[in-house]
Amino acid sequence: MLKRINLLLFVFVSVAVLFTSCDNDDDPTPELGTVAEIASGDPQFSTLVSALERTGLTSVLNTPGAFTVFAPTNNAFNALGVDLATISDEALSEILLYHVIGGAEIKAGDLIEGQTYASTAAATGPNGSQLSMLIERAGSSVTINGKINVTSADVDASNGVIHIVDAVILPMNLVDHAAANSNFTELVGALGAATGDLVNVLSADDIFTVFAPVNSAFEEIAAVTATLSADQLAAVLTYHVVGGANVRSEDLSDGQSVMTVNGSSFTVGLGGTVTITDAQGNVATVVLTDVQATNGVIHVIDKVILPIL
Repeated sequence: MLKRINLLLFVFVSVAVLFTSCDNDDDPTPELGTVAEIASGDPQFSTLVSALERTGLTSVLNTPGAFTVFAPTNNAFNALGVDLATISDEALSEILLYHVIGGAEIKAGDLIEGQTYASTAAATGPNGSQLSMLIERAGSSVTINGKINVTSADVDASNGVIHIVDAVILPMNLVDHAAANSNFTELVGALGAATGDLVNVLSADDIFTVFAPVNSAFEEIAAVTATLSADQLAAVLTYHVVGGANVRSEDLSDGQSVMTVNGSSFTVGLGGTVTITDAQGNVATVVLTDVQATNGVIHVIDKVILPIL
């Protein structure tokens, strides 16, 4: 069985400092409030606090533990342009939980340089899967899902850490995830150029599993794709899609034949690396698994796989 590729890498450094100065004996460090208490005490989070209270999540963020919360300000909610009163409690809860990573206190300095996917507390993907968030660090800047900025990082709480963001972070479907990641610009362009209205199909409520080639994979076969008609391009792209199933890494097995929307199958290989052998005998490597969207899951591959055209 395939072991899931780790999506999040942290480096935690623990430093113990002993203060012996008499000047500090009568000046104890004040206790930190919980994530919920800190938000409640800051007027810029009044909309967030009201939403948490309405959905019953305040008590969750008051509990002991380790939470990382990306907190939108009132201005961020206003910029969303949506009256929260018109959103169901269930939908609002999904949005709020999508701002939370449970079980880990992640500070900005703990993030690796570049792109990282993290599983959020919103377990509203197919079969109760936790939705993924794309976090990108470039020096001291951190962005979420390709466009939302962390404006103030590392607000400490007794049960975690808060990062203030300049927009409300909304759960993303498969196409949203592809569009948010700069490594998939070629894929997004191809989806728009092919017949079959694939952008709208993969944005719908139907469930899909997508084996998504990175930009370099398309660049490697640019001479081939340049000769393809829009119908042939659609045939290639749908060969990367499994319909009606949220196939996560633990569902794959060695030698498994996977039927695609194209009508043709490819073969999964499990060994030192996870591979896909296409209908033409070409082999692609799976470089990242289980990027969970609202309507399916993405596995990233390093080559474009080809059916018999």
